[in-house]
Amino acid sequence: MSSWPPVEEGFRLIFDGKNLDQWAMIGPGEFVQEPDLSLRSEGGMGLLWYTPEDFSDFVLCVDFKMEAPHSNSGVFVRFPEPRGDPWNPVNEGHEIQIMDTAEDPMAQTGAVYSFAPATHIATKPAGEWNTMQIQCMGPQYTVSVNGEAVCDYRSDRALKGYVGIQNHNEGDHVWFRNIRIRTLQ
Repeated sequence: MSSWPPVEEGFRLIFDGKNLDQWAMIGPGEFVQEPDLSLRSEGGMGLLWYTPEDFSDFVLCVDFKMEAPHSNSGVFVRFPEPRGDPWNPVNEGHEIQIMDTAEDPMAQTGAVYSFAPATHIATKPAGEWNTMQIQCMGPQYTVSVNGEAVCDYRSDRALKGYVGIQNHNEGDHVWFRNIRIRTLQ
């Protein structure tokens, strides 16, 4: 079993690799817990979301790795209770995209999917771990991948909501671990 990187000061783990008691799955597909305590997306289009609380201003950090550059997934932020439908977070929150090979920068890793493009691809090669940092402060969204700013966006959607990770479709495998959050004042 590999070890996770340390949690940054001020952050708290919301997925610790040990259990999913505070998470709920909606839609088809699933997330499979791996021996290294990461989660692997399988099938889709579904969403695994953190249920105990919604967040206003925060920094969310997620470690992820893709099976291949075309692997498709995402991190969802600030969506209302999904009411059993994985499309509600798509339509009412924001997805921060994971997929390196999209021709459209609005669908590349780090983009606020269909709202704001990624300026460049900052991921490591497929199979290596990356860190995505998503800061939501008021209407402003700032996304960094591996410490490089890749997207800045001002949203007119909700200023509070839940967070979750996406399993996109059959054949797209993305692993997640070390999901942590720091609330901002």
